[in-house]
Amino acid sequence: MVKTYSEHSNPNMRRPVVQQGIVDFMRNQDQALPAFLQELQDFAAAENVPIIPKETVAFFRFFLQAVAPKRILEVGTAIGFSALMMAEALPEAEVVTIDRNPEMIQLAQENFARFQEGNRIRLLEGEAQGLLQDLKGQSFDLIFVDSAKSKYVVFLQDLLDLLPQGGILIFDDVFQGGDIAKLPEDIRRGQRAIYRGLHKLFEAVGQHPDLMVSYLPLGDGLLMVKKEADLVEIFQEAL
Repeated sequence: MVKTYSEHSNPNMRRPVVQQGIVDFMRNQDQALPAFLQELQDFAAAENVPIIPKETVAFFRFFLQAVAPKRILEVGTAIGFSALMMAEALPEAEVVTIDRNPEMIQLAQENFARFQEGNRIRLLEGEAQGLLQDLKGQSFDLIFVDSAKSKYVVFLQDLLDLLPQGGILIFDDVFQGGDIAKLPEDIRRGQRAIYRGLHKLFEAVGQHPDLMVSYLPLGDGLLMVKKEADLVEIFQEAL
């Protein structure tokens, strides 16, 4: 029984930012997943482990095959569902994923061992900030970030340094169930660090001349950032 992750999960991730009828429609239109991914999706639902929802999965599988990145970095492994989904969508790609939660790491390792797609996934254990520093000098065509939302802006420079020109960075759960559009004084105390951190992230990438930015209302919101220059330095006042 999984407890550790779900007990500390953010309740905003369960609140769709698109009309529920449209969410239901999108989820009913999605193509069926391979059996092993469906098994993990069912497990996550039964154990209340937050993974990317069905409409985001459909987008990723389409997007990955269209863009065809050769090396992918994921920050936030959970049970390994999204890493396995990316490995399944791109049989030639290498996937590196990072997590610090011992319970999730154990489950992810078990899942990677069970399925052949896991052979192309490398799991790094520890704090993301230190591991991102350790990866300096490497290059990833796509980076997917689904970890502590308040730390997204803290990781931003290190993440951009790992992307080549034309590389893409995707942040998950940036709308926070719609809270992100509220005034600061209307945010519950326990959510304010996330709110402040995300708004700093939006400011840092949205005003940068060397970054192309797009928001997608899938799941709890995706922020997509394309690196347009070889070297991109984030202005310190934005951090």
